[in-house]
Amino acid sequence: MDINPESSKARQTSRVSGRRATLKEVAAEVGVSRATVSNAYNRPDQLSEELRVRVFEAARRLGYAGPDPTARGLRKQRTGAIGALYTDRLSYAFADPAAVMFFEGVSVATEEAGLGLLLIPGGSLGQRDPEILMSAAVDGFVIFCMAEDDPLVEATLRRQMPAVLVDQPPIEGVPSIGIDDEAAARLAAEHLTSLGHRSFGVVSFDLDKDSKSGFADIDKQHAATYLPSRARLRGYESALEAAGISWADVPVYECAENVPGMAAEAAEALLALAPRPTAIIATSDQLAFGFMEAVKKAGLSIPEDISVVGFDDVPEAARANPPLTTIHQPHVEKGLRAGRMLIAQLREEEPPETQVLLPTRLVVRGSAARTDH
Repeated sequence: MDINPESSKARQTSRVSGRRATLKEVAAEVGVSRATVSNAYNRPDQLSEELRVRVFEAARRLGYAGPDPTARGLRKQRTGAIGALYTDRLSYAFADPAAVMFFEGVSVATEEAGLGLLLIPGGSLGQRDPEILMSAAVDGFVIFCMAEDDPLVEATLRRQMPAVLVDQPPIEGVPSIGIDDEAAARLAAEHLTSLGHRSFGVVSFDLDKDSKSGFADIDKQHAATYLPSRARLRGYESALEAAGISWADVPVYECAENVPGMAAEAAEALLALAPRPTAIIATSDQLAFGFMEAVKKAGLSIPEDISVVGFDDVPEAARANPPLTTIHQPHVEKGLRAGRMLIAQLREEEPPETQVLLPTRLVVRGSAARTDH
């Protein structure tokens, strides 16, 4: 006798219509979670032999053929791809080392699941109708470092598809992953104050999606709509204020793009100040590299004349001349875990983690030294 009316109805419906039974229906038939049914196929070591036999017998009765071999357990009739929405031009994903490592991690996750990856650049979509995103042929989205007020984010979430936020403010019900940018930035500034520095300058990447290069006052800093920009500046501010340095006196130069060439423009402006800063904090290694190159062209030495600290610890940081002191964050792991969190949703499993902060650390190299000024 069938004691589960829902599973009985499911068997009748699938047999009459000829459609493929679902993982959800098998779970209801056995009286277990969808994750348990998925594990029977994909992670057999997680279940007892008796439970696996029950799952397979129920699948056979319902006509469930198991996971789609082209998507390793994802539901049938999906596109077989996930979308990665990010703020910059398409080329940025291949030019910025930090972005390259992040997308490497996402790619590993999609390869594990037999999926494709569609890059959706926010920069080149700036003049397009956000509704275009409504027709993107993907099964879910990784939303990576977008401005909080960007209409592309709202358009993506309107699709009510599985999504994961990366380096974004939290949204209820949407899994997220990132780092504690404020605490990490505080470490960078504290390292420089411990070396005796009292005269600072900051080179920041863009604060909002319509930013232009130039000095940014405190009001603009606090109104930044990119979470990493706002949080890193807040971390620098708290560390310097704690050391008795007025943040209002610290010049912050905003670069419209996170590229070394923009940092060269920042260097020209900051090196012209009187007094000239003895220490520069950059919100990315890319900006730190551009600033360091400009300092050398100006006939100054690092760290003798000016100390520089970056953020990201991309591979080039260790090979720079001098090697760059910076904040390390695990870019590949961030992308990998973001991808796996999204794929767990596509498999109708509960993601193993929903709100993740990855660890960071200060990496001390040769670009910062003690000052007597």
